[in-house]
Amino acid sequence: MVERFFSTDRTKFELPGQYNPIILLSGPPSSGKTSLLFQFALNCAAESNGAVVILCKRQTLETRPPFLSKGVDPSSDLFQRIQIKYVDDDQGIKNYFAAFHLHDTFPASVIIHDFPEFFDQRNCQERYNNQRGRDLAMVRVLALCRNAIEHANKRSRCELVLSDTHKGDATRLLYIYKRWISCIYTTIKESDGSGSFILKKRSSDKKMRYAKYSIALQYLVLEGIVDCC
Repeated sequence: MVERFFSTDRTKFELPGQYNPIILLSGPPSSGKTSLLFQFALNCAAESNGAVVILCKRQTLETRPPFLSKGVDPSSDLFQRIQIKYVDDDQGIKNYFAAFHLHDTFPASVIIHDFPEFFDQRNCQERYNNQRGRDLAMVRVLALCRNAIEHANKRSRCELVLSDTHKGDATRLLYIYKRWISCIYTTIKESDGSGSFILKKRSSDKKMRYAKYSIALQYLVLEGIVDCC
C-alpha cells in the first residue's frame, strides 16, 4: 500500500496475511526515492518494533541524503532501530545475505538502495566472460536474496525492498525484476508542471490507489492519496 512510504495519521498498517515479501521501488532521478525508502524504514520500525537494515553506498547517501516528512521527530527512538550498512559492490550484498541465516533475530525489513548501482558492467562481464554478465550477476544476487528472505519468513515477517533509478517510462531491467519480484511501485512526474510526483503500484487493477507527493523546503510532502475509480 502506498501509504507505507509516507508519514500519515496511521502509525501502524494492517498488512494482508498473504503479503509480498519483496518490493521494488523504481523511478526517475531526483524523484524522492531515497526519502520514500527512509520513511518506509521508519514506518516498518514502528509497525514491527524491530530493526530495519539499509544497504547502500556511502557516497550515495552522503551526496543525496533523504528528506524527512513534516512532523517526524529527528530525535525519535525509531531512528535507533534503523541500521545503515555501507557496501561497495554486489559482493558486499552477497556477503550480507550469505550469513543471513545466522541472525538470532531477523530484521523486519532489509532495504537495498539503488540496487543496480552495485553491479559494475565491466567487472561483471569479465567475471562471467559474457556480454550480459551484469544481468547474470543481478539474477544470482536476487536469487540469494529471495532465498534468505523466504528462510527468515519461516520464523518472523521480514521484507526486502529494492530501489532502482531509470529514465523513461519503465526500468530497462523490468524483465529481470518481474521474475523475482511481484510487487513493484513506480514514481512518475506529474504532467501538470506542478513539480509533484505520483507513486503507484504496477497493477492491472484500475481501482488501485496512488499517492501524490512532492519534495518541498527539504521535506517529503504527501499531497494526497487518490482512489482510482
